[in-house]
Amino acid sequence: MAKVSTFEDLNIWKLSRQLNIDMFQILARKDDRNYGFLINHLYKTSGSIMDNIAEGFERGGNKEFINFLSYSKGSAGELRSQFYRALDVEVITQLEFEKLQAETIEISKQLSLFINYLKNSEFKGSKFK
Repeated sequence: MAKVSTFEDLNIWKLSRQLNIDMFQILARKDDRNYGFLINHLYKTSGSIMDNIAEGFERGGNKEFINFLSYSKGSAGELRSQFYRALDVEVITQLEFEKLQAETIEISKQLSLFINYLKNSEFKGSKFK
């Protein structure tokens, strides 16, 4: 794996940021008078994915980073469930659902791979040098 100096260098963080952008572009066009609570929850959960990646990275140790990556993975699962709710009440279309689900599933897969990489890495984090 290439050496990274900030969380912004991490591909998984970039993917989760793009998901947030895509969600905003879709949801910003929606009427949130009736479903504002759901739209707000979608924003918070998707933000949690990228924010936990950043926070875990900044902690400087693999064990903590893995823990925060697992929070991100949990948020990705929660978000996929919320997409079904949004689809069921027609906040998003089937096409929007499929796009967002595919992005979120890819993020979950990448998080799993990254967690496994860190678990098997001999490098324990910058704070343990």
